[in-house]
Amino acid sequence: MSPISVVLIIIVAFFAGMEGILDEWQFHQPLVACTLIGIVTGHPAEGILLGGSLQMIALGWANIGAAVAPDAALASVASSILMVLALGSGGDPQTAVSTSIALAIPLSVAGLFLTMVCRTIATAIVHAMDACAERGDMAGIERWQVAAIAMQGLRIAIPAAALCFVPSEAVTSALSAMPAWLSGGMAVGGGMVAAVGYAMVINMMATKEVWPFFALGFVLAALKSLTLIALGVIGVCLALIYLGLKELASSGNGAGGSGDPLGDILDTY
Repeated sequence: MSPISVVLIIIVAFFAGMEGILDEWQFHQPLVACTLIGIVTGHPAEGILLGGSLQMIALGWANIGAAVAPDAALASVASSILMVLALGSGGDPQTAVSTSIALAIPLSVAGLFLTMVCRTIATAIVHAMDACAERGDMAGIERWQVAAIAMQGLRIAIPAAALCFVPSEAVTSALSAMPAWLSGGMAVGGGMVAAVGYAMVINMMATKEVWPFFALGFVLAALKSLTLIALGVIGVCLALIYLGLKELASSGNGAGGSGDPLGDILDTY
């Protein structure tokens, strides 16, 4: 891996760590982080494939109460680097991507330890900001704020820098040493985890109004003659038709319906 690629990877990792807190430009999302690392290392197609698969997994991750979701930023960056190292030494792209997907889950759980360390340090930073507020030192509050955000970036950048210096031959040797049943199982498990993540999202969004759209989408996706552009156009048209019917029903022309035309049809049956 060239020095320029290493520097660019560290920059992407730094922004991914900060965006995990700021949540403004979405650098911490797997699809963005993996794609950027794939671009800066010369493997954009593999980066998009890995990012899309990890994004399906991360769709079901959320902080609920005191339960902290796995670290999607560290999982994306670390698994992307491992994939690039495997590809750089002539590894099979499909094996490298599937193995990286399987390794992303334990990496994301390991990232929770770094998150806990950073949040413990952040407690001391908050007290320092309180002291600055008592003195009326606004510049001091801003400095501590910048330091706290930078700490979140270093939480991902430092492990990323360490992984960049792992010899690519070591990664390739580890992948080659895995038996066929293990590599095949990791590939199958990676695909199943992505499906589970999407299923969790469907479970949260599932209502009687959207289930017909889910079913129609799955059926249309099975038609190989339809491209992604065609599926997108069909989805937009269905959304516009649904919104038009809903507006018509809410304006009083829907014969006293509830304002949800699809829900009224389902209630009738």
